[in-house]
Amino acid sequence: MYLDKVILLLIMKWVKIAIELPQEDFVKLIKLEGKKICLVKHQQKFYAMQNTCPHAGGILSGGWCKSRNIVCPIHRYEYNLETGKGAEGQRDYIDVYPVEEKADGIYVGLKESLWERFFS
Repeated sequence: MYLDKVILLLIMKWVKIAIELPQEDFVKLIKLEGKKICLVKHQQKFYAMQNTCPHAGGILSGGWCKSRNIVCPIHRYEYNLETGKGAEGQRDYIDVYPVEEKADGIYVGLKESLWERFFS
């Protein structure tokens, strides 16, 4: 498991969020590298995840947070902010992306293909 995380970090591209973010908690759609990301600030911590609910295609950035979960606005499916795992009985998940707060801003880690890494 540890080796998987090290390998993932080696092929991670860190992208700075270049927009002004509210001080209070929020659920918001952002675009990074052409990808739609649902960015959440919940209890003063940032989370990033795919923006589309796998259940029925709902837009997660139109949802809300409840008990450390993002809630889809269509059918109220819930996904853990840290792991992406669906609530009990759902048997599904969403992709989550690592987030780092640095002195100069907030960064989201996006997977980078080895081709891009070595040949761009």
